[in-house]
Amino acid sequence: MMDEASYNQLVATAFKRIMTAADALDPDELEAESTGDMVTLTTPAREKCIINTQRAVRQIWVAGRSQGIHFSYDAASGSWLDDKGKGLELFRFVADVVRDISGQELAYPG
Repeated sequence: MMDEASYNQLVATAFKRIMTAADALDPDELEAESTGDMVTLTTPAREKCIINTQRAVRQIWVAGRSQGIHFSYDAASGSWLDDKGKGLELFRFVADVVRDISGQELAYPG
């Protein structure tokens, strides 16, 4: 298991990337809020995508599309991948949830 400092840095980078993409959208279409261990993306209809740390197991958890998915960092690919082997990637999954709940497209920087 990765050490806490590495996990914290990876989470901070992931959360910053998600917030930057969300902040580029019209706030009347998608509101983005970051509070420590959680990022909440909310539509005007109050539908949400919640991204949260799972520190004990060094994962990121995403709630959206009526499901919760845990993502683990895969050092070999440099990606956050779902822990059930379904082939889901964190940033693509969040973008898909945002599109489903708001009709908006997240465009991630770099």
